[in-house]
Amino acid sequence: MSSSRRLALLLALGFAAVTIASAQSSTSSSNPAATATDQAQTQAAPSPGQLSVQARIRARRAQRRAAAIHEAYDHRYEAYAGMGYLRFTPGTLERAHEYAWNVDVTRYFDQRLGVTVDGRGYYATAFVGSPTNVSNNQITNVAISEYTALAGPTYRFYLQPKFSVSGRVLGGFNHGNFSGDLGTYRKTPTSFGLWPDGNTYAFSASVPVEYNLTPRVAVRVAPEYFLSGFGSTQQNSLGFTTGIAIRFGKL
Repeated sequence: MSSSRRLALLLALGFAAVTIASAQSSTSSSNPAATATDQAQTQAAPSPGQLSVQARIRARRAQRRAAAIHEAYDHRYEAYAGMGYLRFTPGTLERAHEYAWNVDVTRYFDQRLGVTVDGRGYYATAFVGSPTNVSNNQITNVAISEYTALAGPTYRFYLQPKFSVSGRVLGGFNHGNFSGDLGTYRKTPTSFGLWPDGNTYAFSASVPVEYNLTPRVAVRVAPEYFLSGFGSTQQNSLGFTTGIAIRFGKL
């Protein structure tokens, strides 16, 4: 009886020892995994210090960009000089290639909105052929010209430190000289299919794109639609202007 009790006590003690050893082994094997997971999470998530450095870098970049835009476009005036091209219908003839000089001045009220005054002179040669109602005519090519004075708003709708994109709408008057090369037939330019000399309205819509060489000097290219009204009709012409713009006078 005494030996049976001893055996039962030994078995109980052995079972308890095995249970405690198994629990310790399970705990020790799970701790490294948890520690590795904690380390990975710590490395993946940026620290508050790192977030602060990135925010300061972004803020400095934004400040430099704003300063460059301010330096380039914070000018009261912009003066421009250049040349232009227009496909113009000089009468009932085929379209002529007109080449122009072009100057303008824009007064800006802020970095985006301004008012432009524009002047141009267009020159071309119109092919008139041999009209049947003009006897003994030897005239085939006639020099023509137009002179325009326009004014209207300009708005920069996209600003970058190195370039800008604007929209411009101008209106005014246009003087046409179509008979200066006709000699004794100057009073009858319509006999050659040309518009009569005179004044009419003019309208221009363009998209000036300026690339800044310096904060004060830029190269401009402006695709353009040009409307005029010679001969009681409408001339819808397409072309462009290009040249150098200089900014001065701080806002």
